[in-house]
Amino acid sequence: MSDLIDVTGRLRKMPAEAGAPVAYTLAVGDNRIPLNDCLGKRVHIDFEGVIRCINCDRNTKKSFNQGFCYPCFRKLAACDSCIMSPEKCHYHLGTCREPEWGETHCMVEHVVYLANSSGLKVGITRGTQVPTRWIDQGAVDAIPMVRVSSRYIAGLVEVACKSHVADRTNWRAMLKGDVPELDLAHERERMLGLIADDLAALRATHGEDSIREVAGETGQALSYPVAVWPEKIKTHNLDKTPSVEGVLEGIKGQYLILDTGVINIRKFTGYEVHFRVADD
Repeated sequence: MSDLIDVTGRLRKMPAEAGAPVAYTLAVGDNRIPLNDCLGKRVHIDFEGVIRCINCDRNTKKSFNQGFCYPCFRKLAACDSCIMSPEKCHYHLGTCREPEWGETHCMVEHVVYLANSSGLKVGITRGTQVPTRWIDQGAVDAIPMVRVSSRYIAGLVEVACKSHVADRTNWRAMLKGDVPELDLAHERERMLGLIADDLAALRATHGEDSIREVAGETGQALSYPVAVWPEKIKTHNLDKTPSVEGVLEGIKGQYLILDTGVINIRKFTGYEVHFRVADD
């Protein structure tokens, strides 16, 4: 048995490109590894015991918000509570942690979409993050519903939708490939009818041009490089078990699917690891 790949560095969120199937890259320090080529190979991930903040590079005993040290978690706009709950945006109150960051990331066009990752869900993302956001969630199909002028308004639309549809993915079902077939174009029309009064009220407050329905836009189907779907989901945790290995049987969302369990790469952003791929 010989090592085909042997690198050490800090983990980052996996870059991915839409394709048939989605093409994944594993970022380990400055190394970029085409993961689709590793399917069927035995991979080894050894946590070196060091976590470094992806913003300031300081050592941290614990990773906050997927890769940040505690001081950065407390001061960065990217870690504020309104990122998870955009309807709580306080930019207009003049209290944004980083106004310039808010202008480039939040005060720009966002998409409110419907996706099918483990069933119907609603979500939001910057217009420039389509279809990356859908891939990160492991969606097999997604479709834009409305385009809005800011993250705050997107959050308000999402809140209106959450009375009728989930806003979270059942990640275990997603990783099992247990996804029902849905007609998202039909679901979009149904949802727009259900929230019509909410959209009218939001337009009255924020302007007619603040929310634009996109009923004519088509969705996007996505497939993933998975050879074997797991019947049961066992998770690997580098904090508890610093050495993980197994045959790579698939990649979906931000997860590696090994024959020994699954590991969420994004969860361990900032972790220094030794990554090897062996030729059995």
